[in-house]
Amino acid sequence: MDIMHWSSRPGDKMDNVYYCLDAPSRPHGNEGRMTRQTHSDWVSQKRRTKCCSLLNDPSMLKQTQTQPGIFHMLPLGLRVQEKIEKLLDKHMHSIGAARLALSSLSSAQLWEQSGRLSQVSGELFQLEDRKKHRFLLAPTHEEEITALVAAGVNSYKHTPLRLYQTTRKYRDEIRPRHGLLRSREFLMKDLYSFDWSYEKAFETYNLVAKAYQQFFKDLNLPIIVAEASSGDMGGKLSHEYHLTSPIGSDTIYTCNKCDYASNDEVASPRLPAADEVIGGEAVSVPILAWTGVTTDRKTLVNVWIPKDAGDPNIHAIKAAVPDLDTTLSGQPANQAWEDQHNSTTAGGPPLVKQLIDGRLTKLMTTVDELLDAGEGHTVEKISQDEDCQPLNLVRLKQGDACPRCEGGKVQTHRALELGHTFYLGTRYSEPFSAKVAAADPKQPKVTLSMGCYGLGISRIFAALVEHFVTEKGLQWPVAIAPFHVYVVPTMEMTDEAWKLYDAISASKEQDKALDVVVDDRKVSFGWKMNDAETIGYPIQVVLGKKFQKDGICEVHVHKYRTRADVSVNEAPTYIAEQIRKIEQDEGVSPQMRI
Repeated sequence: MDIMHWSSRPGDKMDNVYYCLDAPSRPHGNEGRMTRQTHSDWVSQKRRTKCCSLLNDPSMLKQTQTQPGIFHMLPLGLRVQEKIEKLLDKHMHSIGAARLALSSLSSAQLWEQSGRLSQVSGELFQLEDRKKHRFLLAPTHEEEITALVAAGVNSYKHTPLRLYQTTRKYRDEIRPRHGLLRSREFLMKDLYSFDWSYEKAFETYNLVAKAYQQFFKDLNLPIIVAEASSGDMGGKLSHEYHLTSPIGSDTIYTCNKCDYASNDEVASPRLPAADEVIGGEAVSVPILAWTGVTTDRKTLVNVWIPKDAGDPNIHAIKAAVPDLDTTLSGQPANQAWEDQHNSTTAGGPPLVKQLIDGRLTKLMTTVDELLDAGEGHTVEKISQDEDCQPLNLVRLKQGDACPRCEGGKVQTHRALELGHTFYLGTRYSEPFSAKVAAADPKQPKVTLSMGCYGLGISRIFAALVEHFVTEKGLQWPVAIAPFHVYVVPTMEMTDEAWKLYDAISASKEQDKALDVVVDDRKVSFGWKMNDAETIGYPIQVVLGKKFQKDGICEVHVHKYRTRADVSVNEAPTYIAEQIRKIEQDEGVSPQMRI
């Protein structure tokens, strides 16, 4: 176990990262400098030859011993997390957003007022106080922020209003897995926007989207922005920010020709033209592709699609029948439906919903004959969605024609969802009466149009590890590396070595002071270098025999795998140049340096 004990000199500023550890072990004059001294009873002397995941690195974070999905963030991990937050703060400030902090305890009454409590109660940590007042640990804060704004904002002149927070959230995950990627407690950034018109709300939505894309660019993460389902959040417009990964729990589709990208929950193949041939047949053969049942077991759901058209799309079926129980299908669903209607509490004739894919419209007579089978059943035939468009019940798959462009082919990816943005409209402002006076005093008050924009800080932390891990260790983006420069002496630190440390830290070649750490732990030089490789510091400075004899230090640039002998006088400038080069290669905005 490798845990550092950090302490800082009173009065030191975070920007000039000068900390000190175990100061009594060094001369008084060296207090205030950052070192990696370790308690001997916590350090593991076992060499680490590879880094499978940061989540297994004891200097970053540690899962609790009692329950899965709960983690303690350790010093190095906390430094990375705080740098992610600071970078995000800068992007939020660039679009005029103000930071606040809402309570983690949310009133159950507010969630009942919005109508969400019954929809997501299974995922909530709920509790009562001694007076039997009901609360929950908030997984999100739409209810609280809307009630707050409704009580304090009364004029269109107070908009646009953009408020955000970075705080701990809670969700009672059934099966926590993949460390921080799916945990019960997590850090999340939520931005909530309030505008007095639909048009202004969309201006905000697009502004936030640009800020998010630049934020991920600064982290050097190749994000795919995909159309997505709004789910229990409400609204009809949303996008997810995905990083492709083999351990991702989401499936997204992209086009090899255009910018089409969609989550599988909303992706559908293009419906063929009226004269188009499906499966090599001029006339499609309808088949019963899937059978399900509603949650109350009173309605059987049959799904009809053309033979050879593909697999049924469960998400599209669920959209057509919102109370569908997707955990049962086929014979078990049939049996549950029959058992319900054979019971004494059934009441009324058996109900059957026949969902007809739009590709079968020219065969409606033939299909009707099939659908009417079943004596004594009440049959409802559904061939259009709520917007009066033909149902598209076939699942999109690899190699299908792009739903958006001509000539493009669909590609399938596993992906990690790192962020989600929603245009909420009046989903929450209506039930909480969040209204403002209109620009025209003769007009009635207008209901605020809302948006919410979430980024999972904990997930981004873990995704960075998954994306940048190598056979030897990590390769942090320079913007959020725990330290920019790692100094490792092969002997005791001398006055000359401390002067070099100070010169690098305070280099005038950089707009901001570099984060520098000295490794003065009582372990072998080889162990230190192996550990540095695992952690992934951008710059490593070795002070060996050449330094003692000629004032030459060996500078390793982790990203480029280069080594250079540099004199003490030239080292600060050389290191600053290498940091700038890395920033340029990684696309870091100069104004977003932290």
